[in-house]
Amino acid sequence: MSVFFFLIPLAVFLGFAGLVAFIWSLKSGQYDDMDGAAMRILIDEEEQIQHTSPDETQNRDSK
Repeated sequence: MSVFFFLIPLAVFLGFAGLVAFIWSLKSGQYDDMDGAAMRILIDEEEQIQHTSPDETQNRDSK
């Protein structure tokens, strides 16, 4: 029974700490761009290579 005097305040403190961390993440903009990460995973690396200039491609091929 005496363990409850330790566990209940600990649970309240951890719940409050989680709530504070969640509110901080909302205010700091952690959830502003939810679709950006989902779309970035769909972009192929080949598209990024095609956007390089011809000089960069020649330098890469000569190595």
